[in-house]
Amino acid sequence: MRRLLLLACFLFSVAGLAAQTYQPNWESLDKRPVPQWYRDAKFGIFIHWGVYSVPGFTRKGQYAEWYQHQLNNHDTAVIRYHKAKFGERTYYQLADDFKAELFDPAEWAKLIEGSGAKYVVLTSKHHDGFANWPSTATAKAWTMPWNAAVTGPHRDLLGDLFAAIRKTSVHPGMYYSLYEWYNPIWLKDKPRYVKDYMLPQMHELIDTYRPDVFWTDGDWEESDTLFQSREFLAWLYNSSPVKDRVVTFDRWGKAVRFHHGAVYTPEYQPDMDFKDHYFEENRGMGFSYGYNRAEDAWDYNSARSLVLQLIDKVSRGGNFLLDIGPDEHGKIPPIMEERLQEIGRWMQVNSEAIYGSVRWKTPSQWGPGKTDYKPKNGGGDLLLKLTVDPDPGYAVKECFFTYNPARKDLYVLLPRWQSTFTVHDLALPAGTKMELLETKEALKWKAVGKDVEITLPAYDPNKIKSEYVYVIKIHSTDAK
Repeated sequence: MRRLLLLACFLFSVAGLAAQTYQPNWESLDKRPVPQWYRDAKFGIFIHWGVYSVPGFTRKGQYAEWYQHQLNNHDTAVIRYHKAKFGERTYYQLADDFKAELFDPAEWAKLIEGSGAKYVVLTSKHHDGFANWPSTATAKAWTMPWNAAVTGPHRDLLGDLFAAIRKTSVHPGMYYSLYEWYNPIWLKDKPRYVKDYMLPQMHELIDTYRPDVFWTDGDWEESDTLFQSREFLAWLYNSSPVKDRVVTFDRWGKAVRFHHGAVYTPEYQPDMDFKDHYFEENRGMGFSYGYNRAEDAWDYNSARSLVLQLIDKVSRGGNFLLDIGPDEHGKIPPIMEERLQEIGRWMQVNSEAIYGSVRWKTPSQWGPGKTDYKPKNGGGDLLLKLTVDPDPGYAVKECFFTYNPARKDLYVLLPRWQSTFTVHDLALPAGTKMELLETKEALKWKAVGKDVEITLPAYDPNKIKSEYVYVIKIHSTDAK
């Protein structure tokens, strides 16, 4: 009888799931939950890689993956560089130089997993239309080879990376540009482009590669109606082979971003906050997403800054998508590899405070001073200014908080080591245990009015190996 009852409950549950059908309108689509694996993952790696990696150049403060657009729109620095390096060759002819002969997907996968990232998002196709997989649709628009299987690398770059990633703990995902700057069909007949080109490509990508992340872009050119975004999402959520696990975002057409879609996508907007909607901020290590030879070492964020940016997003209930830009040979620049390794060393010790956490009652605790500091030049070092290097008169975030609801553990993340630290407005039951996460060393604490004063041990570099941020774990508490 008990077995029959359990079977009945199971069948009822399955029937309930099957009955969940999403309609092609935002009211219905916005009700689909963000998959839990993604909410728990917190940290992902973006990869911009394509024909634009051959020149790998733009002015500082610009996107190198927009090279073709800049070349065709009178960017004098890009035009001068192109003529000096490539003479009269067109952008399309540069595909022959996109050899990727040093691309080792297993090494990429190992590096990404070692960084602590739990998902990766590779550009399947950027706005130039070059496909990093054997897309049959490109032949319908271009009168020349315009995908990685028929020119340049002569291989399925997307498929090769997915195969390597699936041997790790990392979830495979892809970026896809809805439109293409100079696609002949797009320029002449946009509805036909969507029907005969874009939608077949997107269905091919989903059916063939079955990504856990599908990150669309190029949304600003036309409406979600022309792109048939709502109809595609209804299929993706109801009938596709990844319907139960795929993560999608908010770039589906004009005026959709930050209003509809599963995950909102601020880009170089580190001061944006979304208390009631899941979000993921994306950014490069320098400024460009695609590889840019013009950027120097000092244009790259330090590992400390990047760890703080990750923590800041997680404390506010979101994810962090950090970009790398390989070169035309398929090599990830050493400075980018180093940053990923440094983040990985911190995550190896402290990831318990990151994975599976949620926003607590407050994301951070401010010290005295002004709290309205505004980021400059894209906000590259905003988190350093808000934590360890403030301008005169401005406050710092003395700590960040994350909370694990399954274990009821609260984490206090300190950007500076301190002999004592006071958490304001925190009530803890007597006997609550806390420890330094890295060393598991028990910490003493006492209530001081409405606050909690925590005593840390003397700093010992032989015991404390994790740099940048130090984590206090407060065990199993409904801390208020």
